[in-house]
Amino acid sequence: QVQLVESGGGLVRPGGSLRLSCAASGHTLSSLAVCWFRPIPGGEREVVAAISQDGGISVSSDSVKGRFTISRNNAANTVSLQMNSLKFEDSAVYFCAADPALRREAEHYAYWGRGTQVTVSS
Repeated sequence: QVQLVESGGGLVRPGGSLRLSCAASGHTLSSLAVCWFRPIPGGEREVVAAISQDGGISVSSDSVKGRFTISRNNAANTVSLQMNSLKFEDSAVYFCAADPALRREAEHYAYWGRGTQVTVSS
C-alpha cells in the first residue's frame, strides 16, 4: 500500500513562493506517475501539474504555467511542486496523487495524500 504525505504548505504573500513536497512510503514512487491537484468550485479537483515516472513528461494547467514547476527525485521517493509568483487564487488545499498511469482525471488516481494548505494573503 502506498502512503503519500504532503508538506510545505503555509501562508505566503502574493508574489511569494512555496515548495510543496509529496513523500511516499510503502512503495517505490519511481513506478508511479504523480499529479498535484487542488479543488475548484463545484467539488471538482483541478490538475495543477503532473509528472511521469521518469520525469520525462510533465504537464501543468494553463493557470499555473510559467509559475509552478513539478519535479521528482526518485532516489528520495519524493515529488516536489515549486510554486512561484503566487496569487490569491492559488489558495487551496493541494493534494498529491499517484497511479501507474499518467492521467488528468482525478478519479483515475489510486493513491492520495491528505493535502497541505496553501494560503496566499496580504
